[in-house]
Amino acid sequence: MPEKVVLAYSGGLDTSIIIPWLKENYSYDVIAMVGDVGQGDDLEAVVNKAYKTGASKVVVEDLREEFLTGYVFPALRAGAVYEHKYLLGTSLARPVIAKRQVEVALQEGATAVAHGCTGKGNDQVRFELTYQALAPELRTIAPWREWTLKSREDCLDYAAEHGIPVSASREKIHSRDRNLWHLSHEGGELEDAGNAPLSSTWQMTRSPQEASDREEQVEIGFEKGIPVAVNGMKLDPVSLVELLNEIGARNAIGRIDLVENRFVGIKSRGCYETPGGTLLLTAHRELEALCLDRDLMHFKQHVALKYAEMVYFGLWFTPLRQALDAFVESTQGEVTGEIALSLYKGNVAIANRQSAYSQYSSDLAAFTMGDSYDQKDAAGFIRILGLPSRSRAHTRVEVTR
Repeated sequence: MPEKVVLAYSGGLDTSIIIPWLKENYSYDVIAMVGDVGQGDDLEAVVNKAYKTGASKVVVEDLREEFLTGYVFPALRAGAVYEHKYLLGTSLARPVIAKRQVEVALQEGATAVAHGCTGKGNDQVRFELTYQALAPELRTIAPWREWTLKSREDCLDYAAEHGIPVSASREKIHSRDRNLWHLSHEGGELEDAGNAPLSSTWQMTRSPQEASDREEQVEIGFEKGIPVAVNGMKLDPVSLVELLNEIGARNAIGRIDLVENRFVGIKSRGCYETPGGTLLLTAHRELEALCLDRDLMHFKQHVALKYAEMVYFGLWFTPLRQALDAFVESTQGEVTGEIALSLYKGNVAIANRQSAYSQYSSDLAAFTMGDSYDQKDAAGFIRILGLPSRSRAHTRVEVTR
């Protein structure tokens, strides 16, 4: 009996040619595992394509809710954004796919797992660190690090020689990754960091010029830092994110053009569309500003940076990430309320903030002097805080005499 390998399969250019390549070079039975994280593909067509190109079995896993509740929402609560801009759409999807891929491999008695990531990118790290954390006994096969193909054009030639239909072409050369959280674009004109993205590069969001001339308001409700409602309607996680994607996209929200530092040390350039995620992140930050203690909020910003870096670097299944999650969880107990956003041609403004746990006091914040704050108290703490400054000033005077 031939050994089995489980391939993380999308039906895109790379994984389409990997099935016949694995059969030619390893003589494995190839099990294609399709992880549905909301990419919007015709899954029946993806399954049929996998069988036609040589898969012995195809397993489709609906990971959409697990993706959001187990990966996206924890990152949202942490405030994780990589290098100021990237909301980690692809980075968060890889560990949930790789985890299920490992589970399928163990269930099917496979001895190896495979992926279609290049040797230059981040995804190889995210997949393989998950494999090593969850099933180090499985062999990992990364065709991009073995075969002689050097470019997407080479892959197109290979597909043509083997009669494999692919949607990519020399004119449509972008590499894209879509899920419930975002849509990413790489390649083509984006490989030159000096080029602006083409209008045709964007696929999910309207341009500001195409967006409505009237502003639209949306209210997002949170319970303990988790989004649960839109415009007063309680929604399941998948429906909530899908609805916010629609609202954000039609208002030109969530376009990002980023030169980023990959894990391997290469600077790369990509464009990302994260309409619903941008709305959620903005609203969550505003709710935290209302509800969190100052020192806690400031320290949490350090945690957010580390959390984003760990997610980007593929370090999801690690004790440190779990410990950071425990800290974030402890901060979210009172992050409950509603934030209303005003959307207009790519801009997001805060329309309203409401929370039963709000620490904002109109009496304290107002310019009108009330009884709850004695201004004379300020003189004492300013005097104490200024003691080192006064001491240094006196010392400089003595030295210069």
